[in-house]
Order: sequence, then C-alpha cells, then structure tokens
Amino acid sequence: MAWSTRELADLAGTTVNTVRHYHRAGLLEQPERMSNGYKQYRARHLVRLLQIRRLRDLGVPLAQIEAVGVANGADAAQAAQALRAIDADLAASIERLQRARAEIRAILDGGTATDVPAGFEGVAATMSDADRSLMLIYEQLYDESAMNDLRQMVQAEPDEAGTEFDTLPADADDATRQRLAEALGPQLAQHLSDFPWLLQPAEHLSKSERVTQETFVETYTELYNEAQLNVLVRAAALANELMAADAAADDEAHDEGEDRAE
Repeated sequence: MAWSTRELADLAGTTVNTVRHYHRAGLLEQPERMSNGYKQYRARHLVRLLQIRRLRDLGVPLAQIEAVGVANGADAAQAAQALRAIDADLAASIERLQRARAEIRAILDGGTATDVPAGFEGVAATMSDADRSLMLIYEQLYDESAMNDLRQMVQAEPDEAGTEFDTLPADADDATRQRLAEALGPQLAQHLSDFPWLLQPAEHLSKSERVTQETFVETYTELYNEAQLNVLVRAAALANELMAADAAADDEAHDEGEDRAE
C-alpha cells in the first residue's frame, strides 16, 4: 500500500507543508510517482519522517539532524558530539527560561519592574524614566561586569541632585546649571575613581567602539534636553579637574615620602 502526501502527514501527526519542507532540506527522500503523477509514500518514508519528528521534538535543529544519524547513518562519535552540543544549548535555554519565570513571578508579586535590565529590580524605584532607558541600552553595549558596576553607580547617586537633574527644564538659567553640575561633579569623579574602566571601556564593550559611541550620542540627545546635556558636560569637566587635582596631590605626597626616605 502507498500513501499520498496528505495521508503520510496525517499518519505522522504533521502537515503537508512540513513534509515538503523536509524534502527541500534533503532530509526526506522523494518518493516514486504513479502514472498520474501522484506521489507514492512507503513505510520507509513514514519511518524516516517519524525519526525526523522525534529529533525535532528533542530540540534538534534541522541543520543538525543529519549529524545525529537520521538521514545517513552518521558516525557514532560525530552523532554523540552533535548531541552533546545540542544538550548544552538546551541547558542554556532552560536556565534562561527559569530566570525569566522567576522574574515574571516577582513582577506578578509586585516586587520588580519590566523596564529595567535583570539585576536592577532593587533600584528601579529610584530610577527616572531616562535612567531606565539608558540601562536597557547599556545592557546591549556592556558586558555583565560593567553592568554590575553601573548598578552600584545608580545606588550611589545623590537623590536630591539626581531628582533636580531629572526635572531640569530646557530653559534653566546658567546659575542653576552650574550649581547642579557642581553637585554632580564630585559624584562623577568618585565613579571614575572607583571604576577606572569608564575612561577606557573597550574591554567591557560587546559592540565596536564606533557603534557604542554613535549609540551614546543618539541616546543622550534624545533622552535629555539642552540644559541637561549642558549640565552633564560641565559635571564631566569638573570631575576631570577634581581627578587631576587628586592625582597631583598624590604625586606630591609620594615625592615628599621619597625625600624623607632619603
């Protein structure tokens, strides 16, 4: 007895389109045709199709099915190696899904937020909308170690200055901008001292330096108004001055220590 494509698909619990897809992928051989042009599938086709479906149910990608032996009786060592790689991928997927479920449970319990990266749930309530947006983008640009440092920076930010900066109007006067920059500058200097990689972040980047820089410019100019950007520039300049002064003081103290030693 022979089966049509639809009958074969029904027997295997799949669809006609899936059967045709396996043909195009070279995993399922084409059957003979009757004189009227209709395909004639035999038991070997059904067995092959069920084998393919079995591996698909196990999570084996189509591109690797041949490697595990369904299509051509692959070497046992090669098949085992391919299966180990697939098992590792599945383990990583399970871990990711478990983390996602834990975060979803926390969200349902009201203990976290959906618009911050994983790990920032505890500080989400203190972050502005711009901060949250920045951290989501930073997560795409920095590695995990850098994100851990950024979380510490968020925790250490001065509440009053941060709140005033978040609500600073675009037409804020020069005195207000300078005062706010002077409040934020020392904190920025402390961040740069605590996390020196901020000045040379290349080893923590997941994207190229060019892409990172372009993303920073686009993000900051969209998230912050003219006055806020001006405050950031002033605060950065002040932070550099403070760091330079500290470095000079350290050098002077070191020289004095050497003089006394002589």
